[in-house]
Amino acid sequence: MTGSEVKQRRRSGGRSARTAARARPLDDAIRPVWPGMPGGHYRPLKDADVKRIHEAALQALEVIGFGSAPATGRAYLKTAGAIEGEDGRIRFPRALVEDMLAKAARDITLNGRDPKFDLNLTGTNVHYGTAGAAVHIVDPKTGDYRNPNIQDLYDAARLVQQLDNVHFFQRPLVCREFESPRDLDVNTAYAACAGTTKHIGLSFTEAANVAPALELLHLMAGDEDAWRQRPFVSNTNCFVVPPLTFAEESCEVMEACILAGMPVLLLSAGQAGATAPAPIATAVVQAVAECLAGVVYVNAVKPGHPAVFGTWPFVSDLRTGAMSGGSGEQALLSAACAQMHQFYGLPGGAAAGIADSKLPDMQAGWEQGISNVMAGLSGLNMVYEAVGMHASLLGFCLESLVLGNDMLGQVLRCVRGVEVKDEFVDIEVIRSVVLDGPGHYLGHDQTLQLMQSEYIYPDLADRTSPKEWEERGRPRLLDSAQEKMRSILSRDGHTFDQATEDALRAAQPLAELVRP
Repeated sequence: MTGSEVKQRRRSGGRSARTAARARPLDDAIRPVWPGMPGGHYRPLKDADVKRIHEAALQALEVIGFGSAPATGRAYLKTAGAIEGEDGRIRFPRALVEDMLAKAARDITLNGRDPKFDLNLTGTNVHYGTAGAAVHIVDPKTGDYRNPNIQDLYDAARLVQQLDNVHFFQRPLVCREFESPRDLDVNTAYAACAGTTKHIGLSFTEAANVAPALELLHLMAGDEDAWRQRPFVSNTNCFVVPPLTFAEESCEVMEACILAGMPVLLLSAGQAGATAPAPIATAVVQAVAECLAGVVYVNAVKPGHPAVFGTWPFVSDLRTGAMSGGSGEQALLSAACAQMHQFYGLPGGAAAGIADSKLPDMQAGWEQGISNVMAGLSGLNMVYEAVGMHASLLGFCLESLVLGNDMLGQVLRCVRGVEVKDEFVDIEVIRSVVLDGPGHYLGHDQTLQLMQSEYIYPDLADRTSPKEWEERGRPRLLDSAQEKMRSILSRDGHTFDQATEDALRAAQPLAELVRP
């Protein structure tokens, strides 16, 4: 046997051992990525800059203040110490903001209906999920955009339930068949919860719609007490209309949700160059000021109520004024906001993963990947809109959601970073391979032991050689995503037993869902 044949046999033996090791069931204890991994390795702002942004935000609250608070909100805020001026604007003294920051909830947990999906929002723990409220759903094969419906929302939730790297489900689309806002809100709550037991984020168009949705949530939990102990839905609340104006109906919704025991996402979504200042730093100042006002508001209603500091500043393409969610500036904004969350020690969320591209193509890939990596590396607790979003949030794509799970696996591996352990820097393995062994590490015990814990492997992405790819029939990535999507949706993923389903339908008129 020639030397080259010996080497080839050794390589083949190593490949067989690696294949066998990879085929073993994946033990949760050694997963290479998991929800809530700490980030925080990337910091676009210097410490002095963080303090300057904080000071500017406090000045904006004290000097400019907020307009258009509802009557109930004005009462809460004035009782807490805010000042209503002759111009009708509510201003926030520095001492009031500092007092409410001291009362604000920290280290909160957003519960899943299944406790295994609980999200621990401590420190720089990172979680990725959906969001966006798109008004179209995208067919990536035809390129068509159509109106989404309740079935699309239900299917999206069922997909998220089976996608390990998508950690929570916030409504990614608007079900456009409902004419009544009440029907929209109630059916959205039902379909989302019917599809997944992960934590869910919901919006309500008006405060009156909170009660019927809560009736359903109490039934799902068992009763109101069980719901209050483990609320598995949070209210995504655009309480502010940038710049520095309260959204009265949303504030009324927020008050109703707080009193009902529902966690709140305080969402400030200014658009740099349009409804927020054009400089990146100043856009962060405004978002921080707006969310600090939200912290005061929440804690004026109920001290210590769980709330997520949702600085979501977006970006304008200043050539047209249109939103550009897939830009590098968007990635910088979200990462900078994560630093501000950490400065206050508050659980925080922002947007990343938005594609301006209309379809899941190469442009979408770089737009989604860059911003998701930067958000994770910055230690953003809740990364919203991370997967599935196209056309600057106007379109949602189910296949892109499935593809995004693969992408997030690679992103999370970057977030985890490089672990330097004693056994990893011990040169004994190098010595034995070079001086006593085959001259490669393919079949080494250390390699086989670390295959599953140190490396993550794509589910859909193709790493085969051109020859192997040819032999497999030249599979396309989108075809693989559709195959996986159909496989998941062909199974009945309904999360309610028949008794609960019957109780929900007896309580509220609900749309029918198509189940396998």
